[in-house]
Amino acid sequence: DGDGQSEHLLPVCEDEKCQRSAIYLTKLGLDQWIPVLQDFRNKDTVWGFVPYQNDKSSAEISFPITLHIGDYNMDGYPDALAILKNTSGSNQQAFLLENVPCNNVSCKSVRRMFRVFWELSDLNQIKDAVVATFFDIYEDGILDIIVLSKGYSNKDFAIHTLKNNFEADAYFVKVIVLSGLCSNDCPRKITPFGVNQPGPYIMYTTVDANGYLKNGSAGQLSQSAHYALQLPYNVLGLGRSANFLDHLYVGIPRPLGEKSIRKQEWTAIIPNSQLIVIPYPHNVPRSWSAKLYLTPSNIVLLTAIALIGVCVFILAIIGILHWQEKKADDREKRQEAHRFHFDAM
Repeated sequence: DGDGQSEHLLPVCEDEKCQRSAIYLTKLGLDQWIPVLQDFRNKDTVWGFVPYQNDKSSAEISFPITLHIGDYNMDGYPDALAILKNTSGSNQQAFLLENVPCNNVSCKSVRRMFRVFWELSDLNQIKDAVVATFFDIYEDGILDIIVLSKGYSNKDFAIHTLKNNFEADAYFVKVIVLSGLCSNDCPRKITPFGVNQPGPYIMYTTVDANGYLKNGSAGQLSQSAHYALQLPYNVLGLGRSANFLDHLYVGIPRPLGEKSIRKQEWTAIIPNSQLIVIPYPHNVPRSWSAKLYLTPSNIVLLTAIALIGVCVFILAIIGILHWQEKKADDREKRQEAHRFHFDAM
């Protein structure tokens, strides 16, 4: 919900055959689970999660109910991908669950809810989908979709990739927190990069286009089971606000028994950039370093075109005024020459 704190999502089947499905949410300060999606009806068809079959004697592979989280439209509110099955048939497909403002009483306390995006034709064409997740195929900060579906037999699978055609020029920041370790003793004057690690937490604060404070947060590799398929980095959507990130906080897990928080802050982070954080040494956050890589957006080209257009317009006005002034000077010279000859006579 954009408050800078992570919530716990729980997709459930409310009966044995998953005729009724729901997604519940809880967060710090709540003493109950709040439903954020219960309406799985599309026209006359009712969909639901695919129930997990724990039958080892069956040849068919069953996948646990899993939500894959990612900010599809980069509005700062994370969306989700889920596999849903037609309760009155056998077809199962991948669907995008869009994070939208709450419009009913049940989720009023959390202000946000999920809505199934039924109209994505590309996803609807992939039948018998079993796993769907987000992946930045083009490394441009926009999350695309990968779908795994059954082939001609239960043991064959096909991988489909769908490019995200979301055209709004929204902004993002991509953050990856490395481990800051070497395979052995690090040589002097060489900063140990290491590899991505599970557990880091990233949070930012900025001001949106309307001047309101906007927060966002995410955990890096927060899940390791149930076909998590998470990216090794986090892509945080910023919406259409091109403002700098006022504060970006990065924290890493600390050893058992240690009380000091391992957290560092960076300020004035440029949007559409990738930040690589190297937490070395782990117990001295002020010594952590960060490398910033920029990804120019379409607005850079549009700004350049607008600037060139303004310059050409100003030059045209200057040229017209200069030409009019030159004509006035020539006219004045002729009048002066005529007056000279008239006086001479």
